[in-house]
Amino acid sequence: MGLFNFFSKEIAIDLGTANTLIIYKDKVIVDQPSIVAIDIKTEQVIAVGEKALQMQGKTHDKVETIRPLKDGVIADFRAAEAMIRGFIAMMNESNRWFKPSLTMVICIPSGITEVEKRAVFDSAEHANARERYLIYEPMAAALGIGLDVEQPQGNMIIDIGGGTTEIAVISLSGIVSDQSIRVAGDEFTYDIIEYVKRQHNILIGERTAEAIKINAGSALQNLDEPPEDYAVHGRDLITGIPKQIIVSYSEIAGALDKSISKIEEAIMKSLEGTPPELASDIYQRGLHLTGGGALLRGLDQRISAKTKLPVKVAEDPLRAVVRGTGLALKNRHKYTFLMS
Repeated sequence: MGLFNFFSKEIAIDLGTANTLIIYKDKVIVDQPSIVAIDIKTEQVIAVGEKALQMQGKTHDKVETIRPLKDGVIADFRAAEAMIRGFIAMMNESNRWFKPSLTMVICIPSGITEVEKRAVFDSAEHANARERYLIYEPMAAALGIGLDVEQPQGNMIIDIGGGTTEIAVISLSGIVSDQSIRVAGDEFTYDIIEYVKRQHNILIGERTAEAIKINAGSALQNLDEPPEDYAVHGRDLITGIPKQIIVSYSEIAGALDKSISKIEEAIMKSLEGTPPELASDIYQRGLHLTGGGALLRGLDQRISAKTKLPVKVAEDPLRAVVRGTGLALKNRHKYTFLMS
């Protein structure tokens, strides 16, 4: 048995549109952007994760950067497989010649189709997974923030990732009602790109828009503790030369308003479909906000104002899902009802 354990590894993967996280032996050992750089001619992988991200928007005609996941699901099967292999290789840097057999628990959006689910299974298999399990993101997030999902109590999870926003009411080890919409962090990024282009006649890339979102992003146009104005560099669409502009958080809040309204609508729809007894629990316990989108300034306040319910932002919301996936892996014999 000891020899078998030496030749096998158990890992939990949060395969996200924006970032991929891997837990091994209760520790997050990979936390990298979900992107690969490929040599167009040979189709060989040049870089994965952070190194590939640094190349985004700066490549020539022989190199291409690819985000294998779109809207929370695999859009490019070969690139996804290469990315997973690359991240697993980061775990095995001390022994590049030895490829262990893997047991994987992978987190997926609740609105995923059977075809999309099969793509995840196949990518894991090709990455040397001996056993593969899938767990839905809202359930993983609930486990990751310490909720007892087996109790007959209603809890609402709002997980705002890169590609999807997952909204679910959980009770008695199951998802009672859920909404999965493809409006999340990536949509916020595109909103910012379009706003800067339309309002300032400046063309910026995804990395710059992401930096704006982090440094000056807001869901409210009036914050008690506003961030400083942020300097943005891009290409002037009229003159074609590089230019700097300054944007404020209130501008960005206006740019993100429509997308955030879509998330609010989905939350209200999920609440409307909640059975009365569970609705009573949610009234008392509030809403739980996880995922990278939870870090957007003022978002919890805005959702609370819309729903008239308390909203709690999870501690370290970026890692809530992968922590829960790790718990499901560790206790997979107990949590078999959570996984498919």
